[in-house]
Parts: sequence; structure tokens; C-alpha cells
Amino acid sequence: MSRYPHWPIHLALSIASAAMLVPFYWVLKTSLTGENIFTFPPSLLPESPHIFYYVDVWYAIPFLRYLFNSIIVSVIVVVANVVLNAMAGYALTRDFPGKGATILLFLSCMMIPFQVTIIPAYLITSEMGLLNSYVGMALPLASTIVCIFVFKAAFEAIPKSLIDAARIDGVPDWMIVFRIILPLTKPAIATNVILSFIWSWNSFLWPLVIVRDAQMQTLPLGLARFLSVVEDTTGALYAFCVMVLVPGLIIFLLAQKEFITGLTSGATKG
Repeated sequence: MSRYPHWPIHLALSIASAAMLVPFYWVLKTSLTGENIFTFPPSLLPESPHIFYYVDVWYAIPFLRYLFNSIIVSVIVVVANVVLNAMAGYALTRDFPGKGATILLFLSCMMIPFQVTIIPAYLITSEMGLLNSYVGMALPLASTIVCIFVFKAAFEAIPKSLIDAARIDGVPDWMIVFRIILPLTKPAIATNVILSFIWSWNSFLWPLVIVRDAQMQTLPLGLARFLSVVEDTTGALYAFCVMVLVPGLIIFLLAQKEFITGLTSGATKG
């Protein structure tokens, strides 16, 4: 045991990880069997699994259309977050009058829930003529304060001499951000991509407010419609949840290393 001095910690973490995976396994099992979730004692292995509930989801509603809409909105949100948050994060690393007040204002805005701002957001979106559009659905999530500070922490870890050398050579600030700094901060980019994608992918309230055309609905809105047309909702509901969960899970697994690094960057900075 001396070769593995930390085995108790690893064992405890493994047990905790397995416990966190149980709900996901239960959702997958129920989507393949449709069994009552209140059955006691519950069966650990799926009995007579099938994919009929996934077929029901595919044909009961225009799933492909909802999937397409969610992808378009999420892509707009992800691109906007990377571009706008990177520029804002770079600005906060520079010295300018009122920098402390600006950071304090950003931190204060994080305490305001979106529900409080939904009416002015709707009025602004309406005046811009973006109701019932992809850009309108993506607009409130085009930039997020949390991701701005992720970029800020990552940019501050880059040697200032590199940025100063570029400025001496006459490189404009926007090119410094996108040609020099961003390639060196892949963890921050991955963090922005994952967080903004998940927030956009799971957004329900804002699309519900501004979308009127059924063909513009996203997957969360499609779920509400699906529950109104399917009678046996247990297995079908869980099948729908699995189909919605898979894209976000794939993106996280592909970038989990960079995501963790991006969240912890600057945490030990003295």
C-alpha cells in the first residue's frame, strides 16, 4: 500500500463519481424500457430494452427542425461569446480611468437575475425587429460576465512583454487579441465555448417569450409541445432528455481538459 499513499482519497472520489453517474444511468435505462420510476424494488438492469420511445420522439414532433434551430442559435451564441468576451477581457487587463468601477459594475450585474431584465430585453429586441429570429434568441446570451472574467484571468497570465512588443510594432489591439493572445489561451476559449453552449442549448424562458412561429422553436420548447401530444410520457420523456443531453455531453468530453484548466487559471495567482 506504500506505493499508493493516496488510495483512500482516490477510492472516495471514485465512489462519489459513481454515485453522480447513477441519475444519468437511470435516465438512459428508463428511456429504453419506459418502466415506472416509482417501481419498488427498482431493477438495476434494463429488462427488454428497445428504442421505440426514441422513434416516438423522432416522429411525434418535428425533432430535426427543433434540433436545427437549437444548433443555429447555439453557434451564434458561442461565436459571439468568444469574440465579445475576448475583447472585453482584454480591455479589463489594460489600465484606464474607471477600471475599478467597471469591474465592480460587472460583478454587481452578476447578482441580477435574467427574469428582472426580461421586459426591457424584450422591448429592445422588438425595437430592433429581431423577434421570432435566431439572432433575437441569441442576443441576451451574446456576452456573459462570467466568461469575460475567464478571459481576463487567462490574458493576465500572458507575459506583458509579448503584448508590449506587438504594440511597439504597431499591431492594433484587435489583432493583438485575435492573432497573438487567443491562440495562447485555448483553455479560456474552451471554457467559453462549453458554458455558452450549455446556457444557450438549455435556454427556455427567453425563446418562449419571443418565438411565435412553431417552426422557430428550439428543443426546450419542443419538449413542452412533445409532452402535450404523447400519452405515455415516461419513457418518451426520458428518451427526449437523452437526445437533448448528448450534444452538450460530447462537447464537454472533447474539451474537458481545457475546460478545467480554463476555470482554474489564475486561481493560484499571487
